[in-house]
Amino acid sequence: MKIKPCAKINLGLNIVNKRADGYHDLETVFYPVPIYDEIEIQEAPETTLEIKGQTIEGEPEKNLVMRAYRMVATRYALPPVHISLDKQIPMQAGMGGGSADCAFTIRLLNEQFRLGMSTDEMQQMAASLGADCAFFIKAVPAYAEGIGERLTPIPLDLNGYRMVVVKPQVAVSTREAFSGIKVKRPAKNCREIVMQPIDTWQEELVNDFEDSIFPQHPELAAIKQRLYALGARYAAMSGSGSALFAFFDEAPRLDDEFTDCKKWIL
Repeated sequence: MKIKPCAKINLGLNIVNKRADGYHDLETVFYPVPIYDEIEIQEAPETTLEIKGQTIEGEPEKNLVMRAYRMVATRYALPPVHISLDKQIPMQAGMGGGSADCAFTIRLLNEQFRLGMSTDEMQQMAASLGADCAFFIKAVPAYAEGIGERLTPIPLDLNGYRMVVVKPQVAVSTREAFSGIKVKRPAKNCREIVMQPIDTWQEELVNDFEDSIFPQHPELAAIKQRLYALGARYAAMSGSGSALFAFFDEAPRLDDEFTDCKKWIL
C-alpha cells in the first residue's frame, strides 16, 4: 500500500517559554500544504528502508520512518517490511517533511495491517518521536501549544488563495534558529489572528524565528520582501526556515523570479 505525506507551514510562531527540560513552549497554527512525499510498504524477508528522490544523510535505521515502524512493532505483531520513501518535500525548510513521513508511516501501518489504533494512540506515538509529528496524524489546520504536540483543530480554509513556496539553497540548523530567540508572549494569539481577514496578518502574525534568522541570512528577508512586491497578501518564513511562503489572490508569474531556488505555485 502507498500513502502520500503532506508538508505543512506555520501561520505565526511564537516562542513563549523556556522549560526546565531545555525545550521551549510555543504557540503556532499548523496548516497542511499539498507538497508530498510518497511511502510504500510491502511485506519482505527483512525490514529495510529504500530512499528515493532527495538524498537523506544518516543511517536508515535512525530515519523517523524506521523509528516509527520499530515503535509500532513493539506494540503490535508486524511482519518484516520493505519501506520505500520517495522524498520530495524540501528538507531543512521548516515544512515538517521528516515529521510527516513519521506520522504517515504510523497511519499506513495501522491501515495496511488493520491494527485498530485510535487517532489518540497514533498521535501519542507520533509525539514521542518528534514535536510536530502528532499534527500529521490528522493533517488538518490546528492550533499547537507545548512543544507542538498539544493540538486543537481550527476551521481555517485558505483554498481561495494561491500559495507560493520558495526554498532557497540555505540550510538553517535548529541550534542556529534558537541561538538568538527571545522568549516572549505576543500581544495577540496567532489562533485569533488567523481567523481575522488576511489583510490584518502582515502587521500582527509573526514568526519569532525571523528576528534571529534574517540577520544571519539576509537573502531570506529579501525573498519575503520580493513576495510582497509581487503582490502577496501575506508572506512569512515557515517554522525555523528556510522555506518562505506567501498567499496571493491570483498566481504570480515566477518564470524570472527566485531562479536559484526551488519554487511551487499551489
